Amino acid sequence: MKRRVVITGLGMVSPLGHDKKVFWDNLIKGKSGIGYIDYFDTNDFPVKIAAQVRDFKVEDYIPKKEARRMDKFVQYACAAALMAVEDAGIDFVKEDKSKIGVWIGSGIGGIETLEKNHSNLLSRGVSGINPFFIPMLIPNMAAGQVSIMLGAKGPNGCTVTACATGTNSIGDAFRIIRDGQADVMIAGGSEAAITPLGLGGFSVMKALSSRNDEPDKACRPFDEAREGFVMGEGGAVVVLEELNHALERGAHIYGELVGYGASADACHMVQPDEEGEGAVLAFKMALEDAGIKPEEVDYINAHGTGTRLNDMVETKVIKKVFGEYAYKLAISSIKAATGHMLGAAGAIELIASVLALENNLVPPTLNLENPAPECDLDYVPLKPREKELKVVMSDSLGFGGHNAVLVVRKLG
Repeated sequence: MKRRVVITGLGMVSPLGHDKKVFWDNLIKGKSGIGYIDYFDTNDFPVKIAAQVRDFKVEDYIPKKEARRMDKFVQYACAAALMAVEDAGIDFVKEDKSKIGVWIGSGIGGIETLEKNHSNLLSRGVSGINPFFIPMLIPNMAAGQVSIMLGAKGPNGCTVTACATGTNSIGDAFRIIRDGQADVMIAGGSEAAITPLGLGGFSVMKALSSRNDEPDKACRPFDEAREGFVMGEGGAVVVLEELNHALERGAHIYGELVGYGASADACHMVQPDEEGEGAVLAFKMALEDAGIKPEEVDYINAHGTGTRLNDMVETKVIKKVFGEYAYKLAISSIKAATGHMLGAAGAIELIASVLALENNLVPPTLNLENPAPECDLDYVPLKPREKELKVVMSDSLGFGGHNAVLVVRKLG
């Protein structure tokens, strides 16, 4: 029999806060983390807004000397992991660390480190390159540094699937526990790409909203006036545990992770397949894996980027998977509040889904004032909604055609 996997810890560094209570309260109150970029001068950029992480003090989590050897995306991952482990109440002194693993991905990795060291190379030559440049840059270092911090010697890896990274990472970690290779996995995603090169790259793709005069209104999932996504950043990590391991130590259980589906569009570098066949496959795989019928699902936390094509395709996908029942589902996107956290998006959205499940409260889709005709499902606009939730899903669609879906249910 497959081993059962539960979620026992949540941790995040996000544009809405660095603590599950603050994050959830801000999300439910309809606050937006989107504002003007102050990391660098944006005068020459067509886009001047993003969802930055604010009021984050790395020294609260990591000694300054060690933090200086980490790119910001690694700092976010380490802080989120420490919070998740504390939330889970795991005593590492008593645990078999060979049965604890880490699986944290990043879609882009240390782009800030890359920019700084390239600038140093041009101005000062090879001697200007930081000796820690390579280990600071590479995407797997979030998982590596978390394992070093905690002494976790179990399976350790990094899934890199663009905007689906966080969802795939948690799904891959879920399978590791289910297959008996670990009892505990610390899993999620992290990103810190609000840099000149990161912003510039997405800008020239015409992927971003340029509604600079109204930052908090810029991201508009499923709205007729949507025009692009808003970059976000942060780290989001969950603690996954084998059910009996969690029960034996009296852990608080947020929910049982029961299904995971992953697929490819095999279609285009950055655009989703307009018929959504790859995403449909991922949804169906997740439901089959969970042993759950479509009509048993109560809520979907949608990818919902606020781009013209993505929102239309995602609506089409949900209709194909759920049929007429699609119109009875509560669905929402939190990206108008958090921005698109890229490699961390799927992980923060799973956390939002789990907190929705625990609180029987669906978070709102901000700025959904005039639903697009092609996006005609119940996308819970503007305000949260009380609803008894037993089964929730979270999906992510990434550049390269990566699709990933997770299913969580209340433990019964």
